[in-house]
Amino acid sequence: MPQYAVKYADARGEIHQQVADAQSEQELRDRYAQQGFLVYSVKTRTGGAPLAGLGRPKKLNLEKFLIFNQQFVTLVRAGLPILKSLDLLADRLTDPKLGRYVKGVREDVRNGALLSDAFRKQGVFPPMYVTSVMAGEKSGALAEVLDRYITYQRLALGVRKKILLSLLYPSILIFLVICLIVFLVTYVVPNFAQLYNSMEAQLPVITQVLIAVGTTARAYVLAGFGILLGLIVLFRLWSRGERARETLDRLKLRTPLVGEIWIKFQVAQFGRVLSTLLTGGIPLVQALETGADSLGSSLLRKAIGKTQRMVREGQPLSASLSSTGLFPGLAIDMIEVGESTGALPQMLASVAEFYEDDVNTRMTAALSLIEPAIMLFMGCFVAFVLVALYLPIFSLTEALG
Repeated sequence: MPQYAVKYADARGEIHQQVADAQSEQELRDRYAQQGFLVYSVKTRTGGAPLAGLGRPKKLNLEKFLIFNQQFVTLVRAGLPILKSLDLLADRLTDPKLGRYVKGVREDVRNGALLSDAFRKQGVFPPMYVTSVMAGEKSGALAEVLDRYITYQRLALGVRKKILLSLLYPSILIFLVICLIVFLVTYVVPNFAQLYNSMEAQLPVITQVLIAVGTTARAYVLAGFGILLGLIVLFRLWSRGERARETLDRLKLRTPLVGEIWIKFQVAQFGRVLSTLLTGGIPLVQALETGADSLGSSLLRKAIGKTQRMVREGQPLSASLSSTGLFPGLAIDMIEVGESTGALPQMLASVAEFYEDDVNTRMTAALSLIEPAIMLFMGCFVAFVLVALYLPIFSLTEALG
């Protein structure tokens, strides 16, 4: 059935945009008119494109999305109907972006759509969340399934925050070092060059080299920043392609130290997602598909797609994952034990916990080495600049003496 992007106003004059299914544009206009809505436009939606006028789908604020789910589960557990719960939450959310999408879900549910279909139509909610809601609807245990999703989201946010906080100080340090280098090379060195030119002093080789670099950098510093900015923009555009993302993933995987940390973090995330879905009653094949969509790595998604096909053909999950050549041997062994004992969801959760702890430990150790290395490099560079700039002054002093 064709999908249309509809822009309409409700009885309170609020403007809404959502996706709806209909046999024709006229049928859709009549349906909304009968419900008392004023239809502004109806446009055909093709290829899963975002709603007209909304541009690319925006990512949700995960912390506010977590708060929404906590409130939603509380209302459902209190015995309120789903539509009434959405009515109460839609107008009270502090995040206007999330509020707009929740209102779209509310209107779809009011029109008779399933809750999972209503979330899916918005195009911004995580695939894992949509699948969890669908499992809760089919099992009649929506609150319990959403509770498990909330637990997963809390753990995922906690791990992500730890990693970001551990990277914050080295990032600031590197930025300050770059600023110091640019200042010394483009400002301090050219000023000394003018001094020495006025004195017509014979300069050592290292001073001549430093002054040549500094005067050239000062002349082209703006052009250099422009070229750097252009390269960043071109890289961002290039990296949007599927093949480019896969190439970058392979590069990360082959990078010493970083590759090992990166793949273990991805394995931990996949194990957490798959464990949550299986515990919620999702079949393994469908859970693999949703788990692949939840990963941020193109290379891992391709590998999980291969795993899904092998599992569908009757292969064990552990053997299927092993065939990809990406998953660590210990993870494969733990999953194999989980399959043989019938405790796969619990073992996947253990895999996630183990590798999350391992990633935290390795990142802490790596950063403890990176910070002294940055300070050592900065000290050596500053010492080189000072020696190169003041060496002619010492030579002139000795000559005059």
